[in-house]
Amino acid sequence: MERIICLAAGYLCGLFQTGYIYGRLHGIDIRKYGSGNSGSTNALRVMGKKAGLFVFLGDFLKTAIPCFLVRLLFKDQPELIYVYMLYTGLGVVLGHNFPFYLGFQGGKGIAATAGIIFSVDWRLTAICLACFILIVAVTRYVSLGSLVVSSILLVWNIVMGLHGAYGLTAGEVREFTAVTCVITAMAFWRHRANIGRLLKGTENKVGAKKESAPKPQ
Repeated sequence: MERIICLAAGYLCGLFQTGYIYGRLHGIDIRKYGSGNSGSTNALRVMGKKAGLFVFLGDFLKTAIPCFLVRLLFKDQPELIYVYMLYTGLGVVLGHNFPFYLGFQGGKGIAATAGIIFSVDWRLTAICLACFILIVAVTRYVSLGSLVVSSILLVWNIVMGLHGAYGLTAGEVREFTAVTCVITAMAFWRHRANIGRLLKGTENKVGAKKESAPKPQ
């Protein structure tokens, strides 16, 4: 029951579509421009750096805050905290990617996944941030950096689980790993068009000109 509650609560938090709300406050439906999703990368391309940063922080915090609350609520069950946090994070990603009130047309869940990474382990956060910055700086492909970060999350959780980190039992390690697999698979699924363009060498690079809406003042 706790897992279902965490998943459902996460989904409700994920429904806070920062990019869509920010755009609407400035007279823009971000889903009608650029890549057509409401995530931070599209906000950056369509509405500028300020919008991109604001949307990223909003989507990041809507995962990090409920995961922090899970730590507080289940502090008497330390062996299950990380499992419950992953269910909560998965719920946020699902709500972000598939908001029912927007026709299930949301973002790609990477900023929300960053909130999961931050909640799991600060060491993982440092590694993912360094890799993301390096990849984007060298290739200028935000999508590639996002996919690598999602893969690092999966590898990290598998390795840490196998080594008995976070106080997980054998059964919880399997569950911990399975939920992480779903989160990573979701990232790859939402980036399937980007993966196709990466393979063809036609993926959009950060800073490239795209169809844009008027930048909010």
